[in-house]
Amino acid sequence: VSIAVLGEFTLDDFREFEEYLLAKDLFDGSCNLLFDLNEMAGFTVDMAWEEIKFSRLHGGDFKRVAVATHSQWVAWSAWLEQLFVSAELRVFADVAEARAWLAEETI
Repeated sequence: VSIAVLGEFTLDDFREFEEYLLAKDLFDGSCNLLFDLNEMAGFTVDMAWEEIKFSRLHGGDFKRVAVATHSQWVAWSAWLEQLFVSAELRVFADVAEARAWLAEETI
């Protein structure tokens, strides 16, 4: 599953993402996630809180999570996110590298 954020990441945006995952029943531990945040201009506080709640609830429901960003703040936030998820999580500057890592076979 791939999500790209253009502009401000809002609570409505995140809830749309959550609804998509629920509708597709993608919480079985075999799904990879790619968050392309290179074009994200910022995020709302309520979205950040929702994302923390989501991560605590679904932290073990994904295989790998890749975050693509040029922002040191977002990279640092992703590093903190590892406290809430059991999925392998990595930060990349390049989206193509993130996609390649997600496509790799894992044991």
